[in-house]
Amino acid sequence: MSDKISQYFTLQELTKSQYATRKGISNLPTGIYMQNLVATAAKMDEVRKLLGKPIYVSSGYRNPAVNDAVGGSPTSSHMTGQAIDFTCPEFGTVQEVFDAIRKSPLRYDQVLNEYDQWCHLGFGDRLRHEQWIYKRVNGDVVKTRV
Repeated sequence: MSDKISQYFTLQELTKSQYATRKGISNLPTGIYMQNLVATAAKMDEVRKLLGKPIYVSSGYRNPAVNDAVGGSPTSSHMTGQAIDFTCPEFGTVQEVFDAIRKSPLRYDQVLNEYDQWCHLGFGDRLRHEQWIYKRVNGDVVKTRV
């Protein structure tokens, strides 16, 4: 049986966590968080169609223990199943993916270019359409709103 939860995404790829695997922690969402993750996957299908190339998820759902262990924000939308970190190298650089999303008609809460390493796309109840670039400068994190 397939664990596909949308046209392009599986439950496994949206919940994988090396930390959870190493520690023997279940990182599967339940209840409303599972519903949120399915809705997020459907929205990420729109991103996949926009970019026209495969998306590689580095972080999706994270339960609170996993989120804390990996240094996630205590208010992270990853914990509610409403955020995905990803790259799409066949489309272009992280900055090119970021630009394509922010210039598109897609509805989202936040799109972040995090250190030119991955894009973070958050959905959630608020659709603030925030756009941020995170960089490290002399060891400090510098956030710039676009």
